[in-house]
Amino acid sequence: MLIALSLFFTSFIFVFLKAAQQLNVARGHYWLIPPFSFGMAATEVFVIAAIATQGYSHWAVLGMGTGGSLGAMLAMYLHTRILGKST
Repeated sequence: MLIALSLFFTSFIFVFLKAAQQLNVARGHYWLIPPFSFGMAATEVFVIAAIATQGYSHWAVLGMGTGGSLGAMLAMYLHTRILGKST
């Protein structure tokens, strides 16, 4: 169950970064692309290592799916709030 919780937070962060990265690319925020790419790489390596160590788990899938959904929604909300709507 602990692995599911850590994968929830990691997936939340990864999908948040990925969604924000897509918004950065679409809206031409070039200066934000490198830091988001390194953050995505770090979280992706963690997830791969965790699953390789622990194996498949339904709890991990639930945690990652929930964390990813919430991370994407937060990225969309904050991107609009901080950088404004696209024109």
